[in-house]
Amino acid sequence: MKILIADIRNKKNISLNQLSQMTDIPKSTLNDYENEKYSPRIIFMEKIAIALGVGIVDLFESNYKYSKK
Repeated sequence: MKILIADIRNKKNISLNQLSQMTDIPKSTLNDYENEKYSPRIIFMEKIAIALGVGIVDLFESNYKYSKK
């Protein structure tokens, strides 16, 4: 499952440095997530999702998307 942090971040014109400041996650760690060197823990995904104004599920490429009722 592909992680879409970089795609969303770039669409919102947010730099890696800005996202790092917004989430208190080191830039190098965010870079590792974006390059899929390892998967982030859910607590970090929540921080990233909040900073980017999306849901956690939106940070992953998937054929299945949750729909709100």
